Amino acid sequence: MREPTAYFVRLPRRLEDLRKPHFVSDERPYAVNKTVALAAIDYENFVTDLRADRRFIEENAGLCRIGGSGVWHCILAKQRNRTDGVLVMSGGEDFPLWAAYIGQT
Repeated sequence: MREPTAYFVRLPRRLEDLRKPHFVSDERPYAVNKTVALAAIDYENFVTDLRADRRFIEENAGLCRIGGSGVWHCILAKQRNRTDGVLVMSGGEDFPLWAAYIGQT
């Protein structure tokens, strides 16, 4: 089975930065290594300022890497009781160095 794919944006500022038109060929395969479910206010705060340091990213940064087969292993940050969210690739930072939005599944 093939991994799902997403369009990752380097150094996004806001959720809107992740919803850009793009070529499907620019999408990368990903795997969610951990899901972090945030309260509504915390998720809203996160997606309106993606460049701020976040404790949940700091605590899980070791889960973010690009595997040998090119799969981006990420943290999925989402609002509780929702299926859409932001894939975070921290690159050793406490904020998303790369991020992608995935819609409701």
